[in-house]
Amino acid sequence: MHSTGKRNFLAVIRLLFTSSSLIRKAGFRNSLSATFATRCSTLCLNDADKCIVDSELSVVSSRRVNHIKKVECVGEKEKVREIPSSPLQVLRRWGCDDDEISKLFTRRPALQRANVAQLEFKLSLLKPLGITSSDLVKILNCRPRFFSCRIHLVLDERINYFMEILGSKEVLRRVIIRNPSLMLYDLDDKIKPAIEFYKGLGCSQQDLVTMLISRPTLIPRTNFNKEKFEYIQKTGVTRESKMFKYVAAIIGVSRMETIEEKVRNLEKFGFSEEEIWHLCGKCPILLSLSVEKVQRNMTFVIASMKLPAHSVVKHPCLLLLNLESRLKPRADLVKRVLEMRLKPLIKEVNIFTALRMSEKRFLKVYVMCHPKDIADELMEFYEKSKNMKRLAEKYKKYIRKGFPF
Repeated sequence: MHSTGKRNFLAVIRLLFTSSSLIRKAGFRNSLSATFATRCSTLCLNDADKCIVDSELSVVSSRRVNHIKKVECVGEKEKVREIPSSPLQVLRRWGCDDDEISKLFTRRPALQRANVAQLEFKLSLLKPLGITSSDLVKILNCRPRFFSCRIHLVLDERINYFMEILGSKEVLRRVIIRNPSLMLYDLDDKIKPAIEFYKGLGCSQQDLVTMLISRPTLIPRTNFNKEKFEYIQKTGVTRESKMFKYVAAIIGVSRMETIEEKVRNLEKFGFSEEEIWHLCGKCPILLSLSVEKVQRNMTFVIASMKLPAHSVVKHPCLLLLNLESRLKPRADLVKRVLEMRLKPLIKEVNIFTALRMSEKRFLKVYVMCHPKDIADELMEFYEKSKNMKRLAEKYKKYIRKGFPF
């Protein structure tokens, strides 16, 4: 009997030390530990465990209630709105729907873990500029790390400067969507010098608007030297010409090595340097085309369409049009119509006019004007020719992934 009482006494002592250790780990106050130890002296082990759980829940519940009451009290006095707890709530409150939020998180996964207060602050800066939720998707598609940058720096001065140059907030919105980095470039070292340089070339305010929209990299990549000014002179475009701003912008942002490479590429097809620069003055965007695209289009024009290389001098669209989705399908369909001895709706239409038509107009002239069975046959042929692009893209996709056919 004596030994049994001794064992019970030791069990109670062990229980007290164990319970006190658990309470200290849970982070409770000393007063709670003392109360709990007193109660445990009359409890068995199972009751003690239950007491620990009940005590934890009561403390947590008490804290939550105090927090809610505090928020309600502040809300009644100062009418403070509820603070969002996640980037998702911030974006929804700002105006983004679920589809737009999904696109934003897909393009920039780190946005899901962004600081709520900072994100809300940066979004508040964009709202006065007229930026909408759909615009925000375009901005992050262009610059995924946009919200990781300090867009608030000299913001007022930057906006005032662009408003003076561009003339309206709507134009500023369009320019920012085209190149969100305009909110990030150094105002005094990058933006102002580039704008003042083009003003010195004789570009008007409207010219600058067009240039900033058509050439998003105008600010950071503009670099002129003696050779580039000579290239502009070779095009034969004067400063009074409407094409001058396009010629100056494209040559200004292009590297010398790139320009020389593209000129040499056209020389391979029999063009003289004078003809090449005359063509660039007529259609400056040719200097923005890749060497590969020009080679592929020129090869198709010469080998498949059986046209002389110099046809592109009069019809630059032969180089500009997408080969797989526009140039080849339409050229093939016109050829098929002629082979079937059919007549288009307009008798004197030529291939160059057909290439420049809208899709609806082209089908009306070459397909829909024929009886239904013939029109169906021609349409099937045309769609098959256009789908060759999709098949080629699918093939490249599988090759990159290493999937066998």
